[in-house]
Amino acid sequence: MEATRQERKGPLAGVRVLEMAGIGPGPFCGMLLADLGADVVIVDRLQAGEDAIDLGPSAIARRGKRSVAVDLKTEEGRATVLRLVEQCDALIEGMRPGVMERLGLGPDACLQRNPGLVYGRMTGWGQDGPLAQAAGHDINYIALSGALWYAGQPGEAPMAPPSLVGDIGGGAMYLVVGLLAGLMQVRAGGPGQVVDAAIVDGSAHMMSLLLALQAGGRFERTRGRSMIDGPHWYNAYRCADGEFITVGALEPKFYRELRERLGLADDPAYATQHDAAQWPALRERLAALFATRDRAAWCTLLEGTDACFAPVLSPDEAASHPHLAARGVYTQANGVLQPSPAPRFSATPAAAPGLVPARGEHTAAVLADWARRG
Repeated sequence: MEATRQERKGPLAGVRVLEMAGIGPGPFCGMLLADLGADVVIVDRLQAGEDAIDLGPSAIARRGKRSVAVDLKTEEGRATVLRLVEQCDALIEGMRPGVMERLGLGPDACLQRNPGLVYGRMTGWGQDGPLAQAAGHDINYIALSGALWYAGQPGEAPMAPPSLVGDIGGGAMYLVVGLLAGLMQVRAGGPGQVVDAAIVDGSAHMMSLLLALQAGGRFERTRGRSMIDGPHWYNAYRCADGEFITVGALEPKFYRELRERLGLADDPAYATQHDAAQWPALRERLAALFATRDRAAWCTLLEGTDACFAPVLSPDEAASHPHLAARGVYTQANGVLQPSPAPRFSATPAAAPGLVPARGEHTAAVLADWARRG
């Protein structure tokens, strides 16, 4: 296990992170830090809880981490966690507000042991406020924050990519940013602190561009009447084979190219790009056009041009697409299709995705080598 610790590569090599086992955005945050070289240790229960989903070797969010197993209901288990807290740089927990405090592992207890600790808290609603103690999931958080509002066509129920906007975008990514900012502050001589990363906060923060467009009169509250939620030139369409493609010709020069390649350059109906009253009828006409050929034919005509085009691919198809394959965006690691680490670094590149640890696999090794700081 000592060799595993020394072989870590990436810009965060040498950073130690303690992750309290959980689901969703917390583990994803830990995975991203591990991908970038941090030594991330999961504090697992001795046995899986009733809500746990055991994915075994396919639990991608556990890749590259190590696992210790303790019983947090015992003094010995809590003492073990506090010993690890003394030796780590950051902690990730995603429990309901107050749970860590009741375990004796809240911020006050941990910062007393390690004043330079960056204590990351991942929740949906936040640590305070009227809903802080309520249960919820991704779709609830982005619904309340406003981020789900435009995710649908007029008259249809909103629908967003599962767990991407809230759990990952508004949650995990903001916790990563908060932890890294906190670590920079500590390394500059500042104190440790608590990072309160709530999905409602992060997903609302991601609305900045749309709110700016709305304030500038470029985005309407009504679905289907603004530049990225209704136009015929920014939409997805079904092809003759039942597959789908997308066009996103937002700027006038790209819209002109789309019209030219589709043989619509001389059609007066398409001459005015931003006449929202015409969008529904023009969407129907484009839908009928795209339904005349299969997806491969449209790829041959449009892919790689400035018409702003891409096919809608399954993850398996995406992995073998020439562009993503050339960049190695996906990889087969340990028999599981998974994304390669991102982003990329020129001087300190990340290692290939690491193994998925078994529950408690590294308890003895972590307790031994984390005691040897440095």
